Amino acid sequence: MDTELPDGYEISTDPARLDAALIHRWLSEDAYWALGRPREKQDRAIAHSLNFGVYDGASGAQVGYARLVTDRATFGWLCDVYIAPAARGRGLGTALAAAVRGHLDEYGLRRVLLATADAHEVYAKVGFEPLAKPEKWMALGEQ
Repeated sequence: MDTELPDGYEISTDPARLDAALIHRWLSEDAYWALGRPREKQDRAIAHSLNFGVYDGASGAQVGYARLVTDRATFGWLCDVYIAPAARGRGLGTALAAAVRGHLDEYGLRRVLLATADAHEVYAKVGFEPLAKPEKWMALGEQ
């Protein structure tokens, strides 16, 4: 399982480092799951989540993002995972997913879920699996 952060990059959970305008632009303009998401909704999501930023160590520029909705006790939902197009292909997405998983170890969560249409192999590298009993799960809202 290759989950090492490539040289020259760092991951931080410091909310002060997040570039909220950049995150909104990435998600609302390029991420299939968040196209058109209003800025105020994105800002509210950031404010009420555990956020992970990926940064270029040389310039300090943000090149990736993920957020986790969690009670820090039993459950987590990993979402809005995004790597800037110019930084893709370097293993940053896998490293980011691994960093989130590692950060969650201290909480002892019973379950962490995510939804993806096209990155199953990225998440499988850090231990995510398809739902064993999808018939047990239900959803309210958009599917």
